[in-house]
Amino acid sequence: MRFHDGGERGTIFKTPFSALPGRGLGGTEPTRSGIETGKCRGHGETGRHLLLCVRVQRKPNKQADKRFKKFQLSQKSLSEFAWNVEEDFRSVPDSWIPAHGVQHQNRQPVPDENGHILGWVPVENNNKQYCWHASAVNYEAGTALVLKPHADNRELLEISAVPLVELLEQTLELIGTNISGNPYGLGSKKSPIHLLVPHGSVPVRNTPSVNYEQLKKWFQESEEGKVEGIIWHCINGTLLKLHRHHLGLKWPDGDTFLSRRPVAVSFDWTVYDFEVQPNDLFAAFSKLAGQRFEHIQDIQMET
Repeated sequence: MRFHDGGERGTIFKTPFSALPGRGLGGTEPTRSGIETGKCRGHGETGRHLLLCVRVQRKPNKQADKRFKKFQLSQKSLSEFAWNVEEDFRSVPDSWIPAHGVQHQNRQPVPDENGHILGWVPVENNNKQYCWHASAVNYEAGTALVLKPHADNRELLEISAVPLVELLEQTLELIGTNISGNPYGLGSKKSPIHLLVPHGSVPVRNTPSVNYEQLKKWFQESEEGKVEGIIWHCINGTLLKLHRHHLGLKWPDGDTFLSRRPVAVSFDWTVYDFEVQPNDLFAAFSKLAGQRFEHIQDIQMET
């Protein structure tokens, strides 16, 4: 069983991209995000690059959604409902692609039982909508700013620059100053901080019983329970997610489990031989290399 903490989600997988606009190197609606390897054409060149992508669900427009909900009430089989993907769904960026596992019919993606189509959009360096995602990756260096438990001390959190190739096919959560109300107290308006957290990296040690009252008590009273939710990783590969709001509990609710743990900064950005912008988050963390903080909210960037 693993923690689930609030942020914007993503994944890392391989998929082809061609002629992505506005970018020389390849690059998730801000609720989900991830990293992909893609073929990009920029400045007349073709190459393979690792891309951070945000999960974007294609949803039906108001008219189609009303028609779909009316059909659901009829209790007929959903397979009998006829979608017109080109006309029934809201527009998405040209770079949007369906996620792995999405079924296709007549070369068109098939909506799921909720009438949604899961997909991904690459994060562009010059895309203001995903600027906080972009601040946590550096495509030139091929790295991402990652927060995870320290390999030698599970009680200690670690912020490091992780090669994107090591994150391939994983899913991650973006947390930080401008994400979901910043429950972890990261950064400030003047010096925002955003980090990627690999899903499943923080296990639950004192597992609560799968019982409504016991789970609710665990969220309310346990130190480990100061999280947004938990995910059960079943032997057959099934994932089961429980959010605090499923139990009528609010989030955030005071201090969080992650914000109470010490954190160390353990990378040196100076080993990369290229110029960075003055406000680059990687360069800022490099100045803190080797330092340890009692709480993640204690990290302050130089201004």
